[in-house]
Amino acid sequence: MTGLNMAYGDRKSPRIAFSSAIDATLISIDGTCQHACLVFDISDSGAKIGLPVENSRFELQEFFLLLSTRGVVHRRCRLVRRYGNEIGVAFIRSQPKR
Repeated sequence: MTGLNMAYGDRKSPRIAFSSAIDATLISIDGTCQHACLVFDISDSGAKIGLPVENSRFELQEFFLLLSTRGVVHRRCRLVRRYGNEIGVAFIRSQPKR
């Protein structure tokens, strides 16, 4: 997978960095597993996320990023790069219904 080594400078849209990271949750597409995480920055096209040390073997390629405790604000994501306990994700846009 070539995208896993994508550099921070290859962003498609400007990112907004938070003064302190935001608590969020990563959840598998089928809902069978979830991981606490921190969102460091975000844009229209993706985000930089920090994982706790115990999740250093995070292996999901596609998942949901829940940005609210009730799951109202969420984005479907795919993993594009990994550096230690930080991952870069791209948001997957849903296809318009025809």
